[in-house]
Amino acid sequence: MRPISFTIHHKDKASNARVGTIHTPHGDIQTPAFIPVGTKATVKGVLPEALHTLGAQAVLANTYHLFLQPGDNIVAKAGGLHSFMNWHGPIVTDSGGFQVFSLGAGFNTSVSKFTRPEDNETLAVFDESVRSQHGKLAVVDDEGVSFTSHLDGSLHRFTPERSIEIQHNLGADFFFVFDECASPQAKKEYQAQAMHRTHRWARQSLLAHQQNIEASKKQGLFGIVQGGRHTALREESSRILGAMDFDGYGIGGSFSKEDLGNTLSAGLLHLPENKPRHLLGIGEPIDIFEGIAKGIDTFDCVAATRIGRTGTVYTTHGPMTIRNSKYQNDMRPVDVLLPESPLAPYTRAYLAHLFRSNEMLGPILASLHNLYFILKLVDDIRESITQGKFEVFRKEFLTKYYG
Repeated sequence: MRPISFTIHHKDKASNARVGTIHTPHGDIQTPAFIPVGTKATVKGVLPEALHTLGAQAVLANTYHLFLQPGDNIVAKAGGLHSFMNWHGPIVTDSGGFQVFSLGAGFNTSVSKFTRPEDNETLAVFDESVRSQHGKLAVVDDEGVSFTSHLDGSLHRFTPERSIEIQHNLGADFFFVFDECASPQAKKEYQAQAMHRTHRWARQSLLAHQQNIEASKKQGLFGIVQGGRHTALREESSRILGAMDFDGYGIGGSFSKEDLGNTLSAGLLHLPENKPRHLLGIGEPIDIFEGIAKGIDTFDCVAATRIGRTGTVYTTHGPMTIRNSKYQNDMRPVDVLLPESPLAPYTRAYLAHLFRSNEMLGPILASLHNLYFILKLVDDIRESITQGKFEVFRKEFLTKYYG
């Protein structure tokens, strides 16, 4: 019996959206599902008990950060992440592959997972010498990544086998292979190199996982499709990884807003239908709808709590920057259409006061609300698929939110 299995309950007739259940050693995840990010074994400012109350089914932690602090051996000594962070539902860990990008080509830049329209000229003239600029903290080679800790400057080395060893110690229900997430500004030639390197590392990761008999009985392993914004590379990656015996699959790397749908379609094309698919690091409402329509089952993203800590809250009619002066005397609730939100008892004026006076309760309440908003959104999407109303709900929500 494998530690991770997936059951499909319902399929949308007009798209590839589906409703299912991921079965894990620490409970089921009803999909589609949003998985809050607890980078260092904590969702910033949110108690594990509150996560459960908000409707979170699982959390995702970060291998790179936990390796550096407090160390995977300490987590293992505590009995794994579940005991360490007092979260007894499913836990996911990523491989540290995104940090390869953020500490390497992405270090000291504003480049993220998405390209912007204004980046198109940069794409054409990208110079690989950027990868060796002064201050870069990670260097990639075919065997792995050498990196300098952003905490104390100490030197470390990740290989596929070392990433698997660390994630075995962390003890998540399922985790991801070590991969290279290339910059969205990288030329197609480098995206192809990074993709092929990711495929080699995927085979090494799978072998290392299978060789640890005890861990492989308790933990599942997901492969990661790469290839950037190039549909031909994405399709090739889905074909190669889809033929490997993973418990599920992640769609990683960089995208363009304009061609996210086509890129996802290509990346999912050859993946087994009976295995769960996770879209890494994507959490904007319009992108969640697009991902689900293409066949994505789970998502993770730090955006909800990150923007909450700086004073932006989600509402039915779009994001609200609560620090704006117009909210100082606004005695209405943040969103009258969300009566069960953690922010429902409080006025806009009170939340604005908390942020303007730098009271820590402000970021906490905003983070709780934003998580509630995204978790509820994905729950509502799941219900709309079951009822055969996915496209109707999609149009109604996006019209209100963006219109």
